[in-house]
Amino acid sequence: MGYDHPLTDEEKRELLRIARATLREFLVTGRMPPGSPHKESLLAPGGAFVSLHSHGDLRGCIGTFADTTPLFRTIQEMAVAAAVRDPRFEPLGPEELGNVAIEISVLSSLQAIKNPTEVEVGRHGIHISRGRYRGVLLPQVATEHGWDRDTFLSQTCRKAGLPPDAWTQQGTVIEVFSAQVFGEEPDGPAPAKPSTSDVKE
Repeated sequence: MGYDHPLTDEEKRELLRIARATLREFLVTGRMPPGSPHKESLLAPGGAFVSLHSHGDLRGCIGTFADTTPLFRTIQEMAVAAAVRDPRFEPLGPEELGNVAIEISVLSSLQAIKNPTEVEVGRHGIHISRGRYRGVLLPQVATEHGWDRDTFLSQTCRKAGLPPDAWTQQGTVIEVFSAQVFGEEPDGPAPAKPSTSDVKE
């Protein structure tokens, strides 16, 4: 099961505060802030991706579909992973955090489809797997790049390390999901002096 509860604006703001407070603490001390969220609804398990952008460019993006961890903790763990464990980028330094905008994608459950025409650009993200290869692209990626359905499928195959036409072949599993996507303003000022108090003890 994914996190299918529609998030309120207040819950979204709290998750963004938690993500930023977690990064501030971790990048300075190497420790994850303890505690629990103010909103009990964020204790429900859920998968999510956290994306970091610097001056409009991607600076890190890591996520998980696993939904055995409370959503707020998933956000903490993925924020740290995006900052320091995305192999495409150098680890984020604490001095960079003020220039970074955080985007969160809270994921629904994966749903296998029988026909690629079921993919709806702008609504669905795609998870493609074949053997040990697997790749994911979030719903907003296709919209941001102006891709049609076939291009979206091909690019997800590339992300998986597969040939771009693997989505047309038997043995390739195509799953779709939706996401609640929200974030800070790109290149906007960082929230004033957020702290680990954004995670309730």
